[in-house]
Amino acid sequence: MSQAFRIIDTGVREGRSNIAFDPALIELRQQDEVPDTIRFMRFPPTALIGRHQDLSREIDLDYCAANGVGTVRRITGGGAIYLDEGQLGWELVFHRSSLGFAALPDIAREICNAAAAGLSSLGVNAKFRLRNDIEVDGRKISGTGGFFDGDILIYQGTVLVDMNAQQMVKALNVPQSKLAKHKLDSAEQRVVTLKELLGDDLPELDTIKAALITGFKEHLGISAEPGEITSAEEQLAKQFFDAEIGTDEFVAEIDNPAGAGDVFAGTHTGAGGTITTYVKLEGPTRRILQRVLISGDFFVTPPRVIFDLEAHLQGSRLSDIESRIKQFFEDTDIGMLSVTADDFYQSIANALESEKAA
Repeated sequence: MSQAFRIIDTGVREGRSNIAFDPALIELRQQDEVPDTIRFMRFPPTALIGRHQDLSREIDLDYCAANGVGTVRRITGGGAIYLDEGQLGWELVFHRSSLGFAALPDIAREICNAAAAGLSSLGVNAKFRLRNDIEVDGRKISGTGGFFDGDILIYQGTVLVDMNAQQMVKALNVPQSKLAKHKLDSAEQRVVTLKELLGDDLPELDTIKAALITGFKEHLGISAEPGEITSAEEQLAKQFFDAEIGTDEFVAEIDNPAGAGDVFAGTHTGAGGTITTYVKLEGPTRRILQRVLISGDFFVTPPRVIFDLEAHLQGSRLSDIESRIKQFFEDTDIGMLSVTADDFYQSIANALESEKAA
């Protein structure tokens, strides 16, 4: 058997500090300075958006500022979530060879099934649902996501142990289309907590962590032992925090692009998520794509693929956009993409239609 996974718990940390620990852990694992790791974490009240999401679109910034809810952009894709001390975050950071299979969709499925098995041992009927949720009777108890950075994978999720659902609804701008898809009246109906399911039988946090660890060990065929957080991890995490993740500029990297002049937006929802695209045109006939910004709750690995696609399309003739998108994805090494090249094109096409109607 390969070396045991190290188990660490970084406790309750301010949201941006929590996220800054992720790239530090990834980088040090790449350098073999730390072993494969299972990490647990918790957050104070935090609105956490995905790597490619539009800040103002996803979060009620005024409410968060007035009520002490932190705003954070994570380094993984997916949708916006609300976190507080009543939720348990978990993640696995490991070499792609450690589990015996290397394709991200396969790894995601197995990790989610392992987490679901662990939660089920607590007395709930947890099941993995494509594309990235763990549900109990159709209601989400854990959302997950991850990506490869070279040969190192980070895959993370949350467990809704207990939660201030009213604050979640106020902090996040949950689109009605997302609720309608699940035939729900409110975002509160979409999620369920262990406390709601188990009531007075809700176990202690350590018991929940132990159940998840057992699920990971038994389902993934790994060994895992408690370990120590290293000073190198803390120092590198602080560097990432100071340089990027802890800054307001990083959190607002995508923030209300449609507010700029002559910018048009288009949205398209496919099986793998929603893409919202913002375009600005140039040239005497406005048939050149001056720039494009792509946002949404989709998953792509590595995340920089989207920035490369934006650069690839800059300066394109509108008549060439569809072929250039298809060529980009044919030529690019992508670990996982929850949406398709056609989904990106349709989002841009919808933006261009809105420009014609303006």
